[in-house]
This record gives sequence, C-alpha cells and structure tokens, in this order.
Amino acid sequence: MSEEKSRFVVSADWLQGELGKPDLRVVDASFYLPAQNRDADAEYASGHIPGAIRFDQDKIADHSTGLPHTVPSPDYFAEEAGRLGISETDRIVVYDGIGMFASPRVWWLFRVMGAKDVFVLDGGLDGWKAEGRPLNTDVPSFEPTTFKTNYDANRIVSLETMRDIVSSGAMQIADARSAGRFAATEPEPRAGMRCGHMPGARSLPSGVFANRGRLKSLPELKQTIEDAGIDLSKPVVTSCGSGITAAIITLALESIDHTDNKLYDGSWSEWGSRDDTPVVTGPPDPIKA
Repeated sequence: MSEEKSRFVVSADWLQGELGKPDLRVVDASFYLPAQNRDADAEYASGHIPGAIRFDQDKIADHSTGLPHTVPSPDYFAEEAGRLGISETDRIVVYDGIGMFASPRVWWLFRVMGAKDVFVLDGGLDGWKAEGRPLNTDVPSFEPTTFKTNYDANRIVSLETMRDIVSSGAMQIADARSAGRFAATEPEPRAGMRCGHMPGARSLPSGVFANRGRLKSLPELKQTIEDAGIDLSKPVVTSCGSGITAAIITLALESIDHTDNKLYDGSWSEWGSRDDTPVVTGPPDPIKA
C-alpha cells in the first residue's frame, strides 16, 4: 500500500480549482462540542468557502428519538437536500471547521442516502483560512432539485442490534471517544451518562486519524486501526458519543478498503443513558496474540 491519501479526501488546491462548476456542491457541516467554544453558524456567516451550503446536523435529523442528530428518514433527508439544491448525482465536498471532525459524518450520511461522489476536504476550513484562500459571506441560493435516495439501512446499527453484537461478539466494536471517557477516568460531557464502554470494545479515539485536520496516509490509518486490536479481516461497528465522530473511523476503514462496517447511530448517548445495557470500565482488554 503506497503513501497515497484516501480516495475520499480532496485537497484545498483541488477544491479551489473546481469552485463554481455546475455539478459541484460544497457543504459546510461544521459542528462543535460545548468545550470547543466555537459557533458553527456564526463562523459560516463570517466567512465560508465560496458557494458552500450550510448543513445543520442537528436540524437535518430525526427529532423523534430524543437523541442528538439521529439519522433522518430518507424522505426527510431527500426533501432537505433537494431544498438546498443538492442532487445525488452531484459531486459533493463536505468540510468542517477543524477538519476531520464533523465532516466525515455528513460524508457518511450522504453515502448512506445514495450519493456516490462524496468527499471530505483535507484540512477543513481552518486549513483553508490558514493558506489565505478565498472566503465569502454570501449565502448561496441554488435552484431546488430532487435528491433520489437509495437508502442503505444495512450501514446503520440500532440499539437492539447493538445488544446482539455485544452479547454475541459478532462484530468488533471501535469506540471513537477519548481514552479517558472509554476507561471512565474522565466524565461524560452529557448529563446522565454512565461512564465506561461496551464489553469487548476497542478504543480508537477520533483524533488519532488526522494531523492538524488532515487525514493520515493509508499505511498510517491501517497501522492505527490494527494497533488498537481491530482485525481488518472481520466486520466492525463504529461508535462514539453521539454518532458523529464514529464516522471518522468509518472513513478510515473505507479508505483502506474495509467495507464490512456499520455505524451505531445512537452511540453512547443512547447506550450510556440506559440502565439496562452492560457497561465496563478500565482500559481495553489485552490484544490477543
């Protein structure tokens, strides 16, 4: 495997050269945790990549679950994407402020809904700004269009399926939360959450996959995943705090051609808030030889 980058990631140079082309849609998917002390909507208003459409992950979601930014129904997603002027046949480039934080979730979501040409901007908006690239404060207005979904429900794991996975060990579990939250040495940021992790889970903190918002090389991604005790010849389910950073692991897996993976949408917001789901504390179990 060469030092090449993921085929799902595009550079700022490439994107700047493609801006304005009719089949390109640039999507600002920025989202921040309270501790990051950043306002995604305010940052978008103050300057975004020219032509970028704001995609609010908390708005374009299923609001009936009581959980944050749950995957919306295909019909609702199609309605909202079409209203933004995005078609499933467009080339879609997703970015966030930090780079490789919230954008992989929307990359994953568009693909689950049937779009094929979906990419993540390496370096994010912070990298774009640091290089002095153009910004715009105008809110783009594209003609509403039709987004024809081809919904792949098989890529999403429900609570009941997750219970079965934990009890049977049928899939490996990769947890993108910090090592401290995984081990229960740090508190959960959301009130009412138990601390710890699912039995059998491996710790793969989301920050280990990128350097300054840029995704690591393919060999580095593979090594990082294997070092955590994940066998790439077997299926994987990804999880995190609320379903967003789990998609960073998904992006890394898909980049190295591991396609037998799913994402637990409820993640720790669901699992850790219940009193009938098994939770263990401490570091991951030793890696078997």
